[in-house]
Amino acid sequence: MTQSAEMRKQGRNDQLLDAVASSKRPSPPNAFNSSVTFASRALLRIKHIPEQLFDVTVFPIIFLLMFTYLFGGAIAGSTSDYLQFLLPGILVMTVAQITMYTGIDLNNDIRKGIFDRFRTLPIWLPSALIGSLLVDAVRYTMASSIMIILGLILGFRPDGGFIGILGSVALLLIFCFSLSWVWTTLGLIMRSEKSLMMVSMTVLFPLTFVSNVFVDPETLPSWLQGFVDINPISLLVAAVRGLMHGGVTGAQVGWVLLASLIFIVIFAPMTMYLYRNKK
Repeated sequence: MTQSAEMRKQGRNDQLLDAVASSKRPSPPNAFNSSVTFASRALLRIKHIPEQLFDVTVFPIIFLLMFTYLFGGAIAGSTSDYLQFLLPGILVMTVAQITMYTGIDLNNDIRKGIFDRFRTLPIWLPSALIGSLLVDAVRYTMASSIMIILGLILGFRPDGGFIGILGSVALLLIFCFSLSWVWTTLGLIMRSEKSLMMVSMTVLFPLTFVSNVFVDPETLPSWLQGFVDINPISLLVAAVRGLMHGGVTGAQVGWVLLASLIFIVIFAPMTMYLYRNKK
């Protein structure tokens, strides 16, 4: 009886194995599909928590109105004249500061344990990061569009026309995409969201305020001009200003692209190494 029971059990196991193995195992998704899936996940998160869009909708409006009407008269003698100088700079500053939320979202996934689940999936490993960065590019575009439209309503008149505006936004997106890799690296290193935000703001505040965003660097002390001239934010602002007002040079665009490439070459491999090996 025991041998017979074992034979029946073995027969059921064989039937179960045949049933499971009879169908072809689905092939793993390719890099594009998995990246789009993670991008959809990020969009769904925004759908259910729309307050996340405050930084790309409300903050750009507050920044532009506040700096134009608080400092325009004091710095340029005219809010209208200052707006022509300020808007490209404040656009860069606002979108650059938004980039730090890429690392914050990643840090939250790590703390909640979702990060470890993603690493066990049979997918192209960078897709979890690439998908989030693609959605961030959409957020950057929203912030840029809102600020440019508001600027046009307030009296901003770009001499470079529509083509200049498109070129400046494209260059801004390239730079901010590359800058986001810095925060993904820090998001994997920092142990809490607050510490990551503190470090991000410590880096971003000097870069954005000690730059050519608000004033012409020629009005600054000579020792400070040296830092402003090599500041990546200043390089981007100069190129965006040139594109919008029709006076851009190839060197200005080239320096921004070079800075973006350096960020990606250094921090993208570092992010992926930490992503694979983080305990």
